[in-house]
Amino acid sequence: MKAENSSFVQNFTDIPNVGKATESDFFLLGILEPKDLIGKNAYQLFEDLCKLTSSKQDNCVIDVFLAAIDFMEGGKSKKWWEFTEQRKKYLSKK
Repeated sequence: MKAENSSFVQNFTDIPNVGKATESDFFLLGILEPKDLIGKNAYQLFEDLCKLTSSKQDNCVIDVFLAAIDFMEGGKSKKWWEFTEQRKKYLSKK
């Protein structure tokens, strides 16, 4: 069951929107505990993941990263696609 707030998170998969694949991505990125997401930059994590996997990941991965970081920083549980507009605005400015 997913946590309602970050104080109940013990495993990555307790974070809303995070499943085993995203958990594996976090481990690959060297993020070993959910609390380590606090203060991270989702866009940099995405770039790092693309480099580590030698593959362009789907941009929706950014949305999941944004959602997970926001939640761990005290935000309310939101669906990952609620971060899509934020990502699109950010990437359009690059």
